[in-house]
Order: sequence, then structure tokens, then C-alpha cells
Amino acid sequence: MSVFAPWQQRVYEHAASALDAGRLGHGLLFCGPARLGKRAVAERLANRLLCTSRTPDGEPCGSCRSCRLFALRSQTDPVELRPDGSLAHPGGHTGHPDFLQISYGINDKARPPRSRTEIVIDQMRRLSEQMALTAQYGDAKIAIIEPADAINHAGANALLKTLEEPVPGRYLWLVSANPARLSATIRSRCQKLEFRLPARDEALAWLQRQGHAESAAAEALDAARGHPGLADEWLQGEGLAVRRQVAGDLAKLAAGDIAVVETAQRWVADSDADLRLRFAADLALSAAADGLTDPMRTRSLAAWFDRANRARELLRSTVRADLVVVELLMAWRAGEARRAAGKQRG
Repeated sequence: MSVFAPWQQRVYEHAASALDAGRLGHGLLFCGPARLGKRAVAERLANRLLCTSRTPDGEPCGSCRSCRLFALRSQTDPVELRPDGSLAHPGGHTGHPDFLQISYGINDKARPPRSRTEIVIDQMRRLSEQMALTAQYGDAKIAIIEPADAINHAGANALLKTLEEPVPGRYLWLVSANPARLSATIRSRCQKLEFRLPARDEALAWLQRQGHAESAAAEALDAARGHPGLADEWLQGEGLAVRRQVAGDLAKLAAGDIAVVETAQRWVADSDADLRLRFAADLALSAAADGLTDPMRTRSLAAWFDRANRARELLRSTVRADLVVVELLMAWRAGEARRAAGKQRG
């Protein structure tokens, strides 16, 4: 069983205590920033609830049939509910029959069939039908819906009906990094388990326990604005290197040492285009905070920060990505040129 980060453990212990005392609600909303381990906590709670032979401290035993079936979930894609209401596990394993995972499905009506970008009413209706069935192991049936904020309007109405008519031993758990996108009515029907960013010292210590050097961990944590999960992801991959590259490119653009068009083409040439624009926006915001004594510079950087975030949105459209970034970087160079000219005049 995986070891929780301190902030996960706090939420888990609070929820487990409520579960054992019979105070755990029918509907739960696991919310907070992405990559803080909301899903992992929800799954551990589900395992605890479904285990038929818990240890003396209340934890799942890991060896009963229910626990063994639950462990198979990691070998499959999220459970799909077929149109006839039966369960389909794309990975070929059956998993736990009393544990349902609802996420984006396949739109069979499209030609050719393609992945949905939202969770739809048919999925919610079939979920309701499954939750009404008798549990096969113990008394509980649990469904985790993630990302819950992807449920469309019609699906949300169907889910609301299920939330408003709770059945004993049935649990609907919603996981979302953007709970404000859920209807106020659904939020009001759920107990909230909120995940918050930990204190810097705790986050830094956790990153070092993951094997990251202190200096790199500190740099990544600052870049991630105190988010340890994001910092860990960047340290394990190329995120921190990409940020350093973006910082260098912006400095060189301001100095006129590299060309705008070639830089823009390089920024959008791989899957890290959105990440580069995110880092660029963050670097502009940091520079604005550092230069508060220069109001004009601060306003210019704040405006460019907004522009960079709008460019990120445009990258998701049909507009040519390189042209979007060319325009953005030209604005950066022009703004830095005006700042340099102003300093010379001053």
C-alpha cells in the first residue's frame, strides 16, 4: 500500500474517522488543486469501506477477496458502463463489482466513434441503475466520478436525482480540481473534503524524500508556486529544464540576440507549447512583483501576463499556433525595448 504525502494523510485520517463513526456522507466532493492526490485518497477510502476483513487499526487487509479484486483496478482503464448496463473493463480484468469508476466515455454515436470530452447523461443513468443493484461483497457500493466538473448539464441533472435519493450503503464520490464548475445544487448535496497546498517546509521535505536534490526541489517548488505535486512532476520530467529555457529565451529576445519567428516555431514544435506559455506568463508575473517600484514596468508585464494566458487558450483552437506565439513574443520584445529606452532617458 502506497505511503501518503502528509497533506493526503491528514485528509484521509479525517475522512476515515468520519467513516468509522458513521458520519461519512452519501455524497463526497474531493476538491482542491490538481496533482495533490485526491484520487489516491478516494481510492484508499473505497478500499477501506469495501474490505471484508479490516486490520485492527481499521485499514484494508489487502488479502481478502474484496481487496484482491479491488487491487485489479490499477490494471484496467476506468470501468465503462455499456448501453445495456453491464460493465466493461478495457484491460480485460473484472476488477471489483461494487466499485465503479466513471470518466470520459466513448461516443458510439459519432462516426467514427471517438472519446467524449464530457461526462454525459447516459453514463449517469447507467450509474444510477448499477448503484440500485445489490452489492456482491459486503453492503457497500461506491462510484468515483472524475473529473466531476466534466459532467454536462443533462448529466448533472441525472446525477442530482441520485444524490437526492440516497440508498443506504451507496456512495457517490466526486473528484474535481475545479469544483466551481459544478452546479451549486450538486455541491450543496456533498460533504466537502478539501485538499490544500501544504506549508513550504513540509512540501520541500516531501520533495527531498522523493529523491530530489534540495536546490532543485526549492527551484521547482517556487516555480510551481508552492505546489509539491506539480514540482515533483516537473522534476521527474523536463519541466524545470523547459522553464529555464523559456527564461533564457525571453532574456535573449529582449536583448535582440535571437529571432522572434524562429523562437516561436521552436516553442510550438512539440507537446510542451502550453507549458512554455505557462512558464512565460509566470516569469512575467514574477518580474512584475520584483519591480513594484516601477509602476509602468509592472503594468506592462501584467498586461503581457494576461496576453500570454489568452495565447494559451488560442492554442486550443484552430488558429495556427506559431502565429499566436509570434505575435506574443513580438509584444514581449517591444515592451522590453520601451522599458530599456525609458531607462536610458531617465
